Amino acid sequence: MLKQCRDDHAEHEMALAAGLAEVAAELRLIDAADLIAFIRTRQFGNLRSLVNASIEMYFKPGTVSFGQSGEARLGWSGEPSIMLDMEFHHRAVDIFFRLVLEARQAGVEIEYISFGTKSFADPREPLRRLSEALADARFRPGSMI
Repeated sequence: MLKQCRDDHAEHEMALAAGLAEVAAELRLIDAADLIAFIRTRQFGNLRSLVNASIEMYFKPGTVSFGQSGEARLGWSGEPSIMLDMEFHHRAVDIFFRLVLEARQAGVEIEYISFGTKSFADPREPLRRLSEALADARFRPGSMI
């Protein structure tokens, strides 16, 4: 299950979260303690390897990447929350966001999004461009790239 984390960019976050659902599901198969240990000990190379292995099954090279930073929240009560800084770059759509992994759900929080232009005549155009960029960035069944 994916959750919406912020009100602004709501449609963009929902589209991005849906596009990354399989990546988030793959990452949630990794023991949370391992992810937390890599974040807390700043072993971002190890974390990058795990994240890249999950990304490369679904997205073309260079379209989605780990942003070399993350945060883990773990208290005495409750379940852990792991935030990974991520980037998406494809078809003039650039997004810097946090992938939020929790026990029962995952989501995204967009920090910055750019469509390579300052304005659109149609207010639905940014969402359409994001959806098209996400679809084009994914591997198609039976294709090599």
